[in-house]
Amino acid sequence: MMRALHSAGSGMRGQQLNIDNISNNLANVNTTGYKKSRVEFQDLLYRTMREPGALTQDGGVIPTGIQVGHGVRSSATTVDFAQGSPQETNNDLDLAINGEGFFAVELPDLSLAYTRDGSFKIDAEGNLVTSDGYFVLDEGFQPIYIGEETISDLSITQEGLISARFAGEDEHEEIGQLGMTRFVNPAGLEKMGQNLYRATEAAGFPEEGVPGEFGMGTILQGFIEGSNVEIVGEMVDMITAQRAYELNSKAIHTSDEMLQMANNLKR
Repeated sequence: MMRALHSAGSGMRGQQLNIDNISNNLANVNTTGYKKSRVEFQDLLYRTMREPGALTQDGGVIPTGIQVGHGVRSSATTVDFAQGSPQETNNDLDLAINGEGFFAVELPDLSLAYTRDGSFKIDAEGNLVTSDGYFVLDEGFQPIYIGEETISDLSITQEGLISARFAGEDEHEEIGQLGMTRFVNPAGLEKMGQNLYRATEAAGFPEEGVPGEFGMGTILQGFIEGSNVEIVGEMVDMITAQRAYELNSKAIHTSDEMLQMANNLKR
């Protein structure tokens, strides 16, 4: 009976983590560039009471054994990098990536981070920055300087080439070139919050380039990438997790009642 208590308890802990993950997905349903995640589970070690294939006393072979498991544990939270729906904003500084890849940004400690959130701004010094003021980097991993002068008709092509028309001029002038980075295993990136990811060894070596090259996505100006969370699917998963939690709770209650019955046996 004690084995049943521990197994059901591990199931409740696992489903609690599942609910926590689903709640985070739903909370970020409107977060720009957010990628939903799912919890993966593994069964725990088994106690083998009789091995399958063992020989009986008369030389026969046992076709099936007897094994009892010890519950479940969470093994990973996998990020789903499926494309989110583009949302039109008509803001020249809003950029969405259509396909694979990330924008590279520079953090205050000069380290690199990566994002799919293309809702960019221009700071007081004329640099292209994220909503938190981090520098957006070009193909040479340098901050992109837009300029402090008044500009109009800011244009960013699908290949990330930035140009604009300055005050008093009739023709567009090239300003810079957006860089882009992709990873062999983007699910191996570490989430940092603030719509940022940090590279890890699990993600693989970063492939650097420009939009539209080497399998990288292209740029959609005037759009942002919406979250890829599907509300209906998350609600179904939440109901399933809740029912599994209830069933594990019922198993604990039943095991407790059986232990109580055994404890109350009298000679």
